[in-house]
Amino acid sequence: MQFSAEAFQEGQVLLIDKPLHWSSFQAVNKIKWLLKKEYGLKKIKVGHAGTLDPLATGLLLICTGKATKTITELQGQEKEYTGTIQLGATTPSYDLETEINQTFPIAHITEEMIEQTRGSFLGTTLQRPPIFSALKKDGKRLYEHARKGEEVEISSRPISISDFELTRVALPEIDFRIACSKGTYIRSIAFDFGEKLNSGGHLTALRRTKIGEYDVKNALSIEEFEDRVIESGDGKREKEQLPQ
Repeated sequence: MQFSAEAFQEGQVLLIDKPLHWSSFQAVNKIKWLLKKEYGLKKIKVGHAGTLDPLATGLLLICTGKATKTITELQGQEKEYTGTIQLGATTPSYDLETEINQTFPIAHITEEMIEQTRGSFLGTTLQRPPIFSALKKDGKRLYEHARKGEEVEISSRPISISDFELTRVALPEIDFRIACSKGTYIRSIAFDFGEKLNSGGHLTALRRTKIGEYDVKNALSIEEFEDRVIESGDGKREKEQLPQ
C-alpha cells in the first residue's frame, strides 16, 4: 500500500479491518474524507467490494481511484469468516441486532447431530436470506418491510460452501470457520443450523478473515490507516478521536 495522492488516485485496493458497530458505508466515508483532507484532493473515487454488517468485524476491501473498476470482480471472490452460533434461541434478524423472540431446548443435541448438520451445508445449496437484509422486494429493502412488520415472500438463492469447520463446541455455543460464495448470509447459516437440530440458532459474533487471496492479517485498522495517511500528508493535523 503506497501512501501518496498519486497512488490513491491511480488506484489501490486497501485492506481495512472494519471495527465493530461501523457500517461499511461509514468506513468508506472515513477513508474518502481522510484522503481528500490530507492530500488536498477535490475529488477521488472510493468504494468497497462487499458489505460487512455493523455487528461484524474484519476484512473490508476499499478501492480507490481507477481500482474502483475492479469492485465487481472482487465482490465475486470466495470469502472466509469465523464466528459464533448460539443455539437454543432465535432473533428476527438472526443475529444480535434484534432481541430474542423464541427459545428452544438443546438437551437433545448430540455431537453426531452437530456433525451431520455441519456436513449438510457443504456444496451448493439453496439459502433463504434473512428478512433483515438490504435485498430489495417490491422496490423496498427487506429490512424496511421487516421494521414495519410487513410479511413478504423471500425467494431462496443458490450458494456454495467449500469449507465449514467447527472449531469449538461448548453448547449452547458453536465457534466456526466457513468459506463460502458471494451472497451467502452467515446469519442464515446460524438460523438454519439451529433449525436443522430441531432447536433454534442465531449469530452472536462474526469476523471476515479472507476475500479471495486477501487476508485480514495484512489489513490496517482505520486508526492505523489514519496514522499512516497523516504521516505521509502535511503532518500538521492531530488525529481525530474515533467514535466509540
